[in-house]
Amino acid sequence: MSPFNQQKFINSLSNIQGTRVSKIFDCLTTNHLRIFSTLPSTNQTLWQLIDSGVSPGTIVIASQQTAGRGQWGRNWISNIGGLYMSVAFAQGWGYTRASNISISQTSQLTLSTVWGIASSLQHYGVPVKIKWPNDLILENRKLGGILIETRVKKEKVTWAVIGIGINWTNSVPETGINLQSYYGNQSQPEISSLEMLAAIVFHGLEFGIKQLLDSGIENILPAYNKLLINIGQQVLVEDRLGKVVGVTNSGELKVKINPGSPTLKAQSQILPSEIYLKPGRISLGYSQL
Repeated sequence: MSPFNQQKFINSLSNIQGTRVSKIFDCLTTNHLRIFSTLPSTNQTLWQLIDSGVSPGTIVIASQQTAGRGQWGRNWISNIGGLYMSVAFAQGWGYTRASNISISQTSQLTLSTVWGIASSLQHYGVPVKIKWPNDLILENRKLGGILIETRVKKEKVTWAVIGIGINWTNSVPETGINLQSYYGNQSQPEISSLEMLAAIVFHGLEFGIKQLLDSGIENILPAYNKLLINIGQQVLVEDRLGKVVGVTNSGELKVKINPGSPTLKAQSQILPSEIYLKPGRISLGYSQL
């Protein structure tokens, strides 16, 4: 496999620039890019670079990860051929309101980022959906996901490392899919290279963050819920059957309990007919997608 071409990535970003207004394209150069053949983790390496003084917007890309991380400490299989990228976000990164991201809004950063990336991929003909809270789904299988890690000072997010993994030509498990297998025998797919995919993903990430800071999560959530593949999915919560109806502003999964579900009592109080679940409280799996 050919090494990642930095200039091809920059050129792809320039070609995308006209589709949406960006505040950081003008300052993004090859100096912001750190390309590696193999790393334990792009997130881990980027944190090390931040500690050494790199600027916001720095991007780490690896052809392979040996210890990639997913949500809840799970391993992310990172075989050669995928896109493994981490981006450094900090206060003041091209925005006047960036310092307003508080520790309580980190889940909103996740929602807006995965929505922005999904929207950007859809713009290029890939009908991606979202599996709550942060997985990218294509044809009911996992195409990729994001992992955001933050540093906080005085209740404000000072730095965030946004890690993205997208399946391009790499081998994937049964529940996964890569873009090359999706394209099949298409002679001219809209996304023609790993560098173009990286540019589209970066552009979507930046767009999602910009929308969060400019408009707030309230204006993103309807579009996020529209892409949410879990809407209508039946789930079991505290021995009560319900269905997913959306996501709240704080990133919780909104589950409406079925009218016929048994009513449980705790300390003489009837449990509510609508339950909000924080990430990690329930596994939605892939079998029902």
